[in-house]
Amino acid sequence: MKSITVTADRDYEVVIDVNWQKAIEPYLVHRGQVAVIVSEAMRDRIVNVPATNAQVHIFTVPDSEAGKSFATFQKVLDWLGAAGFTRNDLVVAVGGGAVTDLSGFVASSWLRGIDWVAVPTTLAAMVDAAVGGKTGINSEYGKNLIGSFYSPISVLVDLSWLETLSDRDFAAGLAEVLKSGFIVDPEIVKLLKARNLAEVRNDQVLTFELITRTVAVKAKVVSGDFKESFDREILNYGHTLGHAIESHSNYSLRHGECVSIGLVFAANLANQIGILSDEIRDLHRQILGDLGLPTSYESRHWPVLRANMAIDKKSRSGTLRFVAISEIGKTLRIEAPSESDLLAAYERLCS
Repeated sequence: MKSITVTADRDYEVVIDVNWQKAIEPYLVHRGQVAVIVSEAMRDRIVNVPATNAQVHIFTVPDSEAGKSFATFQKVLDWLGAAGFTRNDLVVAVGGGAVTDLSGFVASSWLRGIDWVAVPTTLAAMVDAAVGGKTGINSEYGKNLIGSFYSPISVLVDLSWLETLSDRDFAAGLAEVLKSGFIVDPEIVKLLKARNLAEVRNDQVLTFELITRTVAVKAKVVSGDFKESFDREILNYGHTLGHAIESHSNYSLRHGECVSIGLVFAANLANQIGILSDEIRDLHRQILGDLGLPTSYESRHWPVLRANMAIDKKSRSGTLRFVAISEIGKTLRIEAPSESDLLAAYERLCS
């Protein structure tokens, strides 16, 4: 077991490799009611909620990004209202990143903030979505445009959830892991280099180390800049194009799959303007491809993706800003790149 502290609007622990049903028991004490928010796909796997004197409600929401709609958000709030939730009550999110994003936003909004605990069930949620206090839902205009910064009181990472995770979802989570290696921790890049998905999945010691290192990266960055005034933006490496693709695909692609493509694009752009070597640029595509992740997108979609990127959260007054690296572990910003450089970077992505 490993515990990593995040210092944000509140201090909390991300506890890695625990039995979530035992670890959550202390947080149920002295609660009148507990709302367990879970996706439809996970509903049958949480029947063994620990015994508690609190009244437990299990609220089921649509799977994946479909659950991050304003309609679902309002429905959950109505459930809490009908049940009479007070400030002493608790929200527990059991699921992937979509569920933790939604649940955290619900908790931040009800009575201007009640406690919540994250129990991430996917690799992407364990290393990224459930850690850091970013909560939110999607707008018709883009991903995560409605939300708040509101930390859980604890994140309980039970690695047993990974045993039944699909290869596709495991690989998608590794995109966020590799991102953390490129921006902060070069050891992560070394650990993933020249490995395929099966080699990573079948090595529990390696998986634990990758998760621990990635959470440590995010905890360090978030603790220094909780509300993303500047430094925390580095966690969005690969996300500018990634989010645009996610919206364009109508969320048929996993978040990590879109980030994978976005990472290759960001490396191409940095190389195009002369700040990143060919070797590190190519390393992005090589590692991601070896892990079974997509590294290209169709060329004909560029006009729509370019328009989608204009409302990225890092943009300022209509000016595009990209997180980039000049070497592994050294980040910077690319401000207002030329249209020709953007197109060249995307064309290389499609080749």
